[in-house]
Amino acid sequence: MRVCRPLQVLSICLGLFACRGEEPPSELIRPVRFQQVFATADARVRTFSGTARAAVQSPLSFRVGGAIRQLPVSVGSAIRTGQLIAELDAQDFELRVRQADAALRQAQAQATNADAIYARTRLLYESNNASRSELDAARSTWESANAAVEAAVNMLELRRLELDYAQLRAPFDGSVSELHVEVNQNVGPGELIVTATSGDRLEVLVSVPEVLIGQIEVGSPVTVTFDALAGDYVPGTVSEVGVTPAEMATTFPVTVRLEHATDEVRPGMAAEVAFAFEATDGRERIFVPSFAVGEDREGRFVFRVEPTGDGLAVVRRCAVQVGELTSDGLEIRSGLSDGDLVVTAGVSKITDGLVVRISSPDEGPAGGGPES
Repeated sequence: MRVCRPLQVLSICLGLFACRGEEPPSELIRPVRFQQVFATADARVRTFSGTARAAVQSPLSFRVGGAIRQLPVSVGSAIRTGQLIAELDAQDFELRVRQADAALRQAQAQATNADAIYARTRLLYESNNASRSELDAARSTWESANAAVEAAVNMLELRRLELDYAQLRAPFDGSVSELHVEVNQNVGPGELIVTATSGDRLEVLVSVPEVLIGQIEVGSPVTVTFDALAGDYVPGTVSEVGVTPAEMATTFPVTVRLEHATDEVRPGMAAEVAFAFEATDGRERIFVPSFAVGEDREGRFVFRVEPTGDGLAVVRRCAVQVGELTSDGLEIRSGLSDGDLVVTAGVSKITDGLVVRISSPDEGPAGGGPES
């Protein structure tokens, strides 16, 4: 019986553990990096999602720190150049100004006394009633006193500047788009206080895949549509083309400036920008990064991303036939279609049918997902 008792206790413990009904830990869903591919056989119109923003957008901050005493603006407030936007409690700065002013007066008094001593010693030296060393000492004291006056003047000017810096004023005509602080809040130098915007014409920032960025030039015309305009479009022009990709993505930023202003469009609104791409040659060509193509016993392949919603997707293995390697990437002659989403990193670590995590629609257009 003594031998069997430990076995019975062990059986009871195992039974209790089984009755808890604990589920095994869920499998980790890995994120993948991907991009959208496009055919370049003929002229096509490509549409990319973006966000409207003001042409001039400036974050404003204090050059000194302190507690905010007043904040006379709010989100949407119109501002004029030089208008007070925020003010710090200036009591400490005023005390420093008075202290520096007192130090200057003291230094000036000492300099006046040193000047009188030096003048008297010089006369005594000229009449042979003072030694050379006494004259040199008086001169040194006079020069030091005058240098102290100059330093006190500079310190007083610095303290007055700090007092002026306690007031944050608008650098241009525009409006307040964001407030980042509240009254009585302590802030440090350089801490963001408000974001001010200016400019009658808005801009739209979009992300364009690397396979198409080479065909976009500054000055190219585009059309921009907003949901707020009920289907109407606004003409635009490409004003900036990014030269480096966005962080953790294979897309490049492109800025489009709207040709005319409209009161119905405001910064932050979602937009769709349509670009017209000309044909490069007579046959359909799709390019992908060379590292997006894998190879095994069954041949060359890529993984196509099929979104399922909620930021998830299923990857499917697709056999492909490759062509030449160009500056645009590796040519895919068959196996992919225009608009497919292709995994561009970690091909050797995923399998056919694997569920992965991708960027959500709110995070931007296809093409930027975390790297696997």
